[in-house]
Amino acid sequence: REDVSTLAVTSASPLMTILGQREYEVHQRLTVINEGPGQPEKQNIWVALIRDFPPYQKVVSKKVSPTDYELITDEYGNQYAEFDLSSQPAGTAKTMQIDYQVTINELTYDLSACEGELLDDFIQPELHIESANPQISALASDLARGKTTVCQQVRAFYNYIGDELIYTYNGKDWGAQAALGAMGADCTEYTALLVALSRSQSIPARYFEGLLFLDTDTEARARLEHAWPDVYVPGIGWMALDPTLGRSPGDRENYFAHYTPQHIIVTM
Repeated sequence: REDVSTLAVTSASPLMTILGQREYEVHQRLTVINEGPGQPEKQNIWVALIRDFPPYQKVVSKKVSPTDYELITDEYGNQYAEFDLSSQPAGTAKTMQIDYQVTINELTYDLSACEGELLDDFIQPELHIESANPQISALASDLARGKTTVCQQVRAFYNYIGDELIYTYNGKDWGAQAALGAMGADCTEYTALLVALSRSQSIPARYFEGLLFLDTDTEARARLEHAWPDVYVPGIGWMALDPTLGRSPGDRENYFAHYTPQHIIVTM
């Protein structure tokens, strides 16, 4: 269920403004059935948990059932509930349910002051983020040429992805380099390429996965698992954008330097 709160304009910082907030109730249910004939000696299920992620979101409440789980936190700060299903008898079902109330901020940014130091984090290549790949490095350098600020460079990457990639839902995670080929791309490739181009120019960039709400009815469902990035802009901090939703020229401004309350971060 989604409740849209009264929008009130407040400032989070001189260069970032909270335009409003949206409140969600999120319900997650997972049932594991042991169809037998035996029972597992060792079986653990990890479920990613929605967590506070300022300035984007705040978890107002969280209820996890059953309560006999272990809370795991990885090196990125992602949280998981680990459920031990070892020795679950044959012919039985085990249900795990997580209920949240989450507040999502709608954010916009003033890019007039885009100068200063960058972070040393989130600039390295990794799996599916091939920022050191020669083809990606050459493309990033070409797109950044003549751009005097980080904001202009990131906007050039964003526009290129919207103009050149052809959206094709594939259900795969092929990565940044594959996005430059002929296989098509969905949100994972759009995001991976934006992150890789940015990191190739030593601009910190992060890759989010989470829920995307597109319905406006009171009973809304997350229709898509979605991926989107943010980048670190000097003088401002982390700045949101969504190259997938902004791929159409008519939507470009709606999803650049604008965090819409459609997004709920689950993992980074």
